[in-house]
Amino acid sequence: MKPITIYSTPTCVYCNMAKAFFKDNNVAFTEHNVASDLEKRKEMIDLTGQMGVPVINVGTEVVVGFDEPKLKSILGIK
Repeated sequence: MKPITIYSTPTCVYCNMAKAFFKDNNVAFTEHNVASDLEKRKEMIDLTGQMGVPVINVGTEVVVGFDEPKLKSILGIK
């Protein structure tokens, strides 16, 4: 399984939907709260060039926003 990292904020509806999607599909992920972790916020901005969340890193692929069909495709979930 590819390592998954999600950059999110606690109040972001789409971030919470993405995390629920991973949990519902038993997909392990690492979460970084970019509202409070300035180092991870900079890492996210360096990765994407923008501040919108969620940013989901699956292996070497970066998904900006919660794009369920794309995540299912990347992860091989039907």
